[in-house]
Amino acid sequence: MKKTSEDIYEVNGEIIEITSKEKESGGFAARRPITLVVKKFEKRWLIDSVTPGDYMDVDSITYKNTLYGFNFSLPKSWKGYTIVNSQWEGLATGDAQGEAIVETGPMISIRHPQWTADNPRQDIPIMVFTTSQWNSLQENEFHIGAAPIGPKELGSNAKYVFALPARYNYAFPTRYEEVEEILESDPLQPVEYP
Repeated sequence: MKKTSEDIYEVNGEIIEITSKEKESGGFAARRPITLVVKKFEKRWLIDSVTPGDYMDVDSITYKNTLYGFNFSLPKSWKGYTIVNSQWEGLATGDAQGEAIVETGPMISIRHPQWTADNPRQDIPIMVFTTSQWNSLQENEFHIGAAPIGPKELGSNAKYVFALPARYNYAFPTRYEEVEEILESDPLQPVEYP
């Protein structure tokens, strides 16, 4: 959801279509993006416009992260992917603390099944921030890495913000273009788990 003015919000989401088959076995029959423009009229919020997108390729698999609350759609060619857990580090800004680590958080990398030590492929790294950490990062209270720009937000739920590191593909590893294509389709869907 993005506030475009005091009385207007743009809401982006997905329409997920499920038949009785998918209800039993999981997955979905079809999916497509949708954008709603919500405006305040007098004292009520009403949908002003609806823009559905094209149907997306349903030939995909989904990584579900119930710990932090997000799903991530992957092409079927990623079946058998692995998850690599690591940590991001936030460094102090200014001269007072030097390059001291002042914040840390999890980084979840989705790794293609054909990745090997001899032929590493581009991972899909997802940084997980608490909303407080994300707000501090936006206020330049700390920075991550040497890149002049910060991480790119992929989505958020009530507790966490999910982001892509600024220079995740700086070395142009094998199949980095494929990862860029995957990321262009807004594959991360925040989920509110109980």
